[in-house]
Amino acid sequence: MSRTVTVGLDGSPESLAAAQWAAQEALRRAVPLRLLRAWDIAEDPRTRVVDPATARGWGERTLALTERRLRRRHPGLDVEATWVAGDPVEELCRAAGEAELLVLGSRGLGGLAGFLAGSVSLAVLARTRQPVVLVRPHEPLEPGHDRTGDVVVGLDVSAPGDELLAFGFAAADRYGCGLRVVHRWAVPALCGPDTAGALPLLMAGIAEDARRALDEALAPWSVKFPDVAVVRDVRQGRPAQDLAEPAHGARLVVVGRKVRRARIGTHIGPVTHAVLHHCPAPVAVVAHD
Repeated sequence: MSRTVTVGLDGSPESLAAAQWAAQEALRRAVPLRLLRAWDIAEDPRTRVVDPATARGWGERTLALTERRLRRRHPGLDVEATWVAGDPVEELCRAAGEAELLVLGSRGLGGLAGFLAGSVSLAVLARTRQPVVLVRPHEPLEPGHDRTGDVVVGLDVSAPGDELLAFGFAAADRYGCGLRVVHRWAVPALCGPDTAGALPLLMAGIAEDARRALDEALAPWSVKFPDVAVVRDVRQGRPAQDLAEPAHGARLVVVGRKVRRARIGTHIGPVTHAVLHHCPAPVAVVAHD
């Protein structure tokens, strides 16, 4: 793995916003930025109205123009632009395996509809082991105009995954901001009328176990990153819905994706999938076992 931040670029507003976010992230990490344009001639709709050479020329100009703009905005940034012919999902997965971080754009739908990641982004998320950040078109617009809130991590204390916490703590440390860790627990489905009298005691026990498990998961990372102030947000609720409120002002939202071996399904998980569709902030998806 090389120490680069790689961004998938196709000329869309979403990918251009992702490139700007990725440039700022590369500067924070003090690593080069790689702009990657993966072109599948058979699937490019532009080749239905113009010849392939013309369609490729448009893409090459967009790649070169984006590179020049980023160099001008960030004079100290090391930028590399790469054009590859092939299936975008395959090429992006290959590039992710060679980078510290892969950044992709997400299509904004506006209002309560949230945003849709897109088939390519979802396919890459489901297949790569490297962290992937998805960026909405307006995040951010200009250098220096960044979100000022905390890094928000959605955590399942039953399987926290060191990869997820390592990414979240390191991000908060780079940004010089706090870390809000959100965990939600639910009342067991077996609770019914016959157990109603014992429900308050049962819920108190579940809450205490959740707080203790969260403290144990966070303890080694708080020692490693002593300057990161941590807010523990643990209570009964619904994970996907309860991540939406702190995400509005967050610098970054970090969620996990459990690596699955099955060939069918999205391999992303319902909570992460919901966050990707509704979260207004950039979302980092971190794979873990």
